[in-house]
Amino acid sequence: MDMIEHSSLLLQQKAEEYISICYAELEKTERELHDRLAAVRQEINATGTYEHTFEELEHGAKMAWRNSNRCIGRLFWDSMVVLDRRHLDRPEDIYAALLTHIEQATNGGKIIPTLSVFKPDGPMSRGVRIRNHQVIRYAGYETESGIVGDPASVLFTKDCMQMGWRGEGTHFDVLPLVIESGEEEPLLLPIPDELVLEVPLTHPDYPAFGHLGLRWYAVPIISDMDMIIGGIRYTAAPFNGWYMATEIGARNLADTNRYNALPRVAELMGLSTASETSLWRDRAVVEMNVAVLHSYKRAGVSMVDHHTAAAQFQLFEQKEAKCGRPLTGYWNWLIPPVSPATTHIFHQSYDNTVLYPNFFRRGEG
Repeated sequence: MDMIEHSSLLLQQKAEEYISICYAELEKTERELHDRLAAVRQEINATGTYEHTFEELEHGAKMAWRNSNRCIGRLFWDSMVVLDRRHLDRPEDIYAALLTHIEQATNGGKIIPTLSVFKPDGPMSRGVRIRNHQVIRYAGYETESGIVGDPASVLFTKDCMQMGWRGEGTHFDVLPLVIESGEEEPLLLPIPDELVLEVPLTHPDYPAFGHLGLRWYAVPIISDMDMIIGGIRYTAAPFNGWYMATEIGARNLADTNRYNALPRVAELMGLSTASETSLWRDRAVVEMNVAVLHSYKRAGVSMVDHHTAAAQFQLFEQKEAKCGRPLTGYWNWLIPPVSPATTHIFHQSYDNTVLYPNFFRRGEG
């Protein structure tokens, strides 16, 4: 058996496994399943691959969210809107579709979980890739006085600048999109300011908090992960839910290797940072999260606190058990970064087995 034949048989096996599960969950008839499997086998034998119907694609994308072991927000997996963009080849058209994703997912602040699916790799062709980690993210610049902006974006910012992009040099410059399609050179295009909903951070009890100039964007759209459904690897499938406050208040703005804002928060609170025994970090990170929740609520932007998110995950656990599906999860990621022991998740153990369909770091899975 040569490599091509082996690859086709492996793809056929994965396709049959997925379509059998998918059609059972969609309550298709045995005849529908039988006919579809026969068509898939024939297509793989003829072309070396196969194409999902929209119904298969949509349900597979939702299952990929449901199977995401690191995600605490999976209760809402079945509500995700799936946008089929597989027909797009030109980077300019892919760019327009990404802008539509931003606008529709943002929805004026009432965020809609959304996933856009672009052309996957084929046996003889290369699909679409988005180089950005997230569709919307802030730049990071290395300067003589230290990093300005997001340290996590320094390398990608350098790549964008080598391609001709120039930001304003602030702490919160929105990076452009870098899109690859097939074998064409990557295309760099800016995101219009009016599409990016941002939330300036203030605090209900500390008026001086607003003077820190902290802000964050409304919609986290992950864009550098592969989505694998039935053996097909979608190399561009950007997706979003809404933020849990601690992602911003306890990580993005608080981590020492990110914006490292806790010392400034402690200062405005009048806390001494001379000794760790004062627990200034703990007190500052709580107030940072108070500010995030307060500001997003005031701006009318969807967000969840970590206690509510944990309660929602518990409901997800119960629903999966009722459906007879195995529950998987990665404990290290499911526990929130603030007061984890106050949630039921901290006191549980989870099976970290990876189920398919799912999302993977580029090239993994």
